Amino acid sequence: MAADVTYRADVEPLLKKYCYDCHAAPDAPSMAEFKLDEAKYKKEKVGPRTDTYEHLLQLINGKSTGAFMRRLDDGTNPLAKGKPGNMYKYLGDTDAERAANLKILKDWVGEGGWNLNRMSARGDVPALTKEQMDKVKVKY
Repeated sequence: MAADVTYRADVEPLLKKYCYDCHAAPDAPSMAEFKLDEAKYKKEKVGPRTDTYEHLLQLINGKSTGAFMRRLDDGTNPLAKGKPGNMYKYLGDTDAERAANLKILKDWVGEGGWNLNRMSARGDVPALTKEQMDKVKVKY
């Protein structure tokens, strides 16, 4: 199944159902805009756009690498230290539904591509390596 997961067929419908209320609102900012005034957008409960393939890629393997994975991880990634990301709870109404939707997203990103690292090291989390970046597949 992993090789068959695409943005158009699998990821976009999932995000539309669970994420677009906040991440595709008419006033939802790009990630660059969000970074200019995070406090304002957080107060308004509006997150960076995830309603296009291009916007989403910024959170996966662009300037904001790993943001998507950090927020949606279920806490099983060693770097998460058992703590689910702050958006994991929105991936479904039940544990089973959240787990199934996370599997789709992980399959889409690619085996070994689901990394919580950033471009630069932060605290005890190392920077993303080229080898890790090369594992990201994200088929359109």
